[in-house]
Amino acid sequence: MPPTDASTDASTDAGTARATRPDPGAAPGPASLADPGSDPSAGTDSEDTLDLRLPDELIALFAGDSGDGGDSEARDGTAGGDDLLDRVGGWGPTATPAGVFHLVPARTERDLPLITRWMNDPAVAAFWELAGSESVVEEHLRRQIDGDGRSVPCLGTLDGTPMSYWEIYRADLDPLARHYPARPHDTGIHLLIGGVANRGHGLGSTLLRAVADHVLEKRPSCARVVAEPDLRNTPSVSAFLSAGFRFSAEVDLPDKRAALMIRDRALRDLS
Repeated sequence: MPPTDASTDASTDAGTARATRPDPGAAPGPASLADPGSDPSAGTDSEDTLDLRLPDELIALFAGDSGDGGDSEARDGTAGGDDLLDRVGGWGPTATPAGVFHLVPARTERDLPLITRWMNDPAVAAFWELAGSESVVEEHLRRQIDGDGRSVPCLGTLDGTPMSYWEIYRADLDPLARHYPARPHDTGIHLLIGGVANRGHGLGSTLLRAVADHVLEKRPSCARVVAEPDLRNTPSVSAFLSAGFRFSAEVDLPDKRAALMIRDRALRDLS
């Protein structure tokens, strides 16, 4: 759940996401956007159904699969072997109307100062609740980087320039799944647009659409990309709607009432 920017959504509410994801591999929820938006109450989806079969990955986790957990390259998918998110680090760049966009798994030794600066922006801090010293952000990143791979923190670069922070996570393996009818391999996204100059011009919507479609392209087993911005975060909800997500339902999470936003593989060419 991610943060928001005063003029144009800077991110999607993250503070609540932290409360929703207590386990070490879980990630908070941010998402940043810009465009003003429509009424999320329109088009509530009544067809989402609960699949009661546990995903194979979750069964493996309960069975205590994994010894040393592997190195950071294996966790973000830049090395060989399978992982819970089909190796985000190897997805490569994707073309967008705004330029060439690339998700690059975050590295604390390289990215911590930049992400910390973004998290201390008041418009972002209000939702992500990660303002403060580098140690605050480092702990947040480490929980994901050293986790089981169900959440991967990334820098988003546009034409080679870092300009956003993302978390790509397995929504079906996340505590969020307790609050909506999750399906196997549902993939969640959180977004924070870093620089103020990049907010308020529709860039958030452009990138959300591109990344959601990139997820669907690179994860054949994933039929839906989901997000859960705070219902009060109108710029964020609007940006998701502009990016081709549909408003599915209102969900009560531990620290907020959220808008469940979904981008379906089957409908992506129609929106």
